[in-house]
Amino acid sequence: MALYLDLNAIQSVPVANLNRDDLGSPKTVRYGNADRIRVSSQSWKRAIRHDIETELGEKAVRTRLIPTKVRETLEKKEGWPGDLAEFAGGQVIACLARKGITLDKNGRSSVLFFLPASGLEELTALCVEHREALESNLGKKKPGKTLPPDEVEAILKSRTGSISLLGRMLADLPGANVDGAAQVAHAFTVHAAEPQRDYFTAVDDWLGEAETGSGHLNTGEFSAGVFYRFATVNIGDLLKNLDGDRKTARILLAAFAEHFLMSLPQAKKNSTAPHTIPDLAYLAVRAQRPLSLAAAFETPVRDTDGGFASASRAALADYAASINRLTGDRHRPFHGHASVTDDAVDLAPLGRSHESFYDLIDAALDASLPSDGEQE
Repeated sequence: MALYLDLNAIQSVPVANLNRDDLGSPKTVRYGNADRIRVSSQSWKRAIRHDIETELGEKAVRTRLIPTKVRETLEKKEGWPGDLAEFAGGQVIACLARKGITLDKNGRSSVLFFLPASGLEELTALCVEHREALESNLGKKKPGKTLPPDEVEAILKSRTGSISLLGRMLADLPGANVDGAAQVAHAFTVHAAEPQRDYFTAVDDWLGEAETGSGHLNTGEFSAGVFYRFATVNIGDLLKNLDGDRKTARILLAAFAEHFLMSLPQAKKNSTAPHTIPDLAYLAVRAQRPLSLAAAFETPVRDTDGGFASASRAALADYAASINRLTGDRHRPFHGHASVTDDAVDLAPLGRSHESFYDLIDAALDASLPSDGEQE
């Protein structure tokens, strides 16, 4: 039986520009005949991934600079001469020519790889192991066999927990693709909102007392609002990517749930510091299919008592009550919430109340991936 962990959040974000378009403006979307501020799934997913990797201590990198990094490592750590180190770095990619993967004129790979950071050490060690072959082919127009393609390919196909969770697209290398178990929706404001312009100046500290004016002036754009956020994890797919390792799956699922709630895209952080957390988290374990509650906000929320946060929580709970009625509460072994205190809103349709995000996450994990390994 397939299981999904659905994660919903309502989050108020003050002055910020979390995710910019090509002109530097906050991204937008029109929904329910109203313009909303939007944060792309890629932007928030990147923040989640980095936080997960930091917690688990297993970094992964997207890069076309593998030849450059191998060269630098061989020079600095192994003491190789520059020409040999550069040749070795190029051969890491050149040995995959049969796969259609090549080097461009700048010495970069023709595809963007996504591999564990430890892969760089493994590739460097492979070059050291085959130094004799590399030296004998250095300077040849058509080098012979220098590095074993199968071993290079295996390193480039290796994965971290975050890759198993969030996926990897690498069509040029058969077997390297990983279908991500997690899906992340674009966040959007639950009410109508639009970017606002900010005129700013910088003072030249060395101007004389008689001189006036600024040393620099410009305009930027920012936004503010209450966002609805949604993500879901296919637990069956996660277990498949991990070859059935339930213990690791539970660790990854817990890390994803925590950092979905606690992460924030870092754009413009130094000039806005919009470091909020959700006002409300609603988690549900579903056995048939994921279920987003985004439609709760197709009609833009209207402010109550001068703000949108409380009205947003009420709108989500009201919509959840309707969905529960329509589905008969079937195929949902667990649901619960954690929220700021708000006596004006009835959150009963969102299941049992939990004291903290962490209590809520633990309860959801016990319902979907019990630590004893036995499915409830």
